[in-house]
Amino acid sequence: MTTHATILPRAGILDIAPYKGGESSVPGANRVYKLSSNENPLGPSPKAVEAYRAASDTLASYPDGGATALRRAIADVHGIDAGRIVCGAGSDELIALLCRAYAGPGDEVLYSEHGFLMYAINARIAGAATVVAKETAYTASVDAMLAACTDATRLVFIANPNNPTGTLLPSAEIARLAEGIPPKALLVLDSAYAECVREPDYDAGEKLVDARDNVVMLRTFSKVYGLAALRLGWAYGPEHVVSVLNRVRGPFNVTAAALAAGEAAMRDRDWIEHCVITNEVWRGWLEKEITAAGLTVTPSHANFILVHCPAEGPHTAPALDAALRARGVIARRVDGYGLPNSLRITVGDEEACRAVAGAVRGFMAGVTA
Repeated sequence: MTTHATILPRAGILDIAPYKGGESSVPGANRVYKLSSNENPLGPSPKAVEAYRAASDTLASYPDGGATALRRAIADVHGIDAGRIVCGAGSDELIALLCRAYAGPGDEVLYSEHGFLMYAINARIAGAATVVAKETAYTASVDAMLAACTDATRLVFIANPNNPTGTLLPSAEIARLAEGIPPKALLVLDSAYAECVREPDYDAGEKLVDARDNVVMLRTFSKVYGLAALRLGWAYGPEHVVSVLNRVRGPFNVTAAALAAGEAAMRDRDWIEHCVITNEVWRGWLEKEITAAGLTVTPSHANFILVHCPAEGPHTAPALDAALRARGVIARRVDGYGLPNSLRITVGDEEACRAVAGAVRGFMAGVTA
């Protein structure tokens, strides 16, 4: 096969490091605990599974391009306007659409130091420059983000809670960020882990979007809803942003099976509450166990924890990763997020959490598998 040196992508594309998802297998392990992708260990609502199976009867037909029933379910549950909701193939697609529509050569996309990698990847695909604002104690700093804004800033991404740190900014700080960004900039509030937050004054974004015309909120069905395989997410924003997103998205960008399962999952509030409570219980337990073993854990408001290791000596992050894998536990290295001395570990079910705690205790005590 001949190569064509003259057939090249647009400048900068080959400089983008591809995103690597969490691994799912350990060679030789009899039992694997995949805790690398922040998936729901309890799985989706049984009603969502039933709806997915029923959708197999309509595979020959195109899905509803307007996601009408799903948007209505989201609106009913969240008390928002269905006309200002856009559904996508995961919030990843919506991030990409926002970058494609609002940023390009000569523009800047801003995000915090340990922000989700897809912000930078999609900004670079669009040809925009990326700007990183320093964090404080693994938490986004509104002051630093506002100081990093320029006349070229077009998109400001912030996840609350943040991935991979799990840290949370008060709603007042997010509102201050929205108020302070340049007039031509759009604040994208990524609330992928909103369901995990239990603080009573937390605003995932609905109130802020309703109060302003420069904020769009992103949500996903991949985490607490347990539908990661279906790639389903949604955005809620002002009418002018929704109009743009509906112009640049594909006409049938969400499958019929995803729409059906998503609607059933959204309406099954009992299942979501069960998953949230389970996550809260075992997240707290795991944080205490790992801290007692001698490692530092950043307090998390999501469905994962960030574990910090010494930079040198026998208890480094790579060494802990190897020790966990020896016990069949797959965590997530976060070197790509500027955190080479840390591991992100999804909060699994009871069995998985006990396996993690046991592996960490053994690791810190110098016991090999």
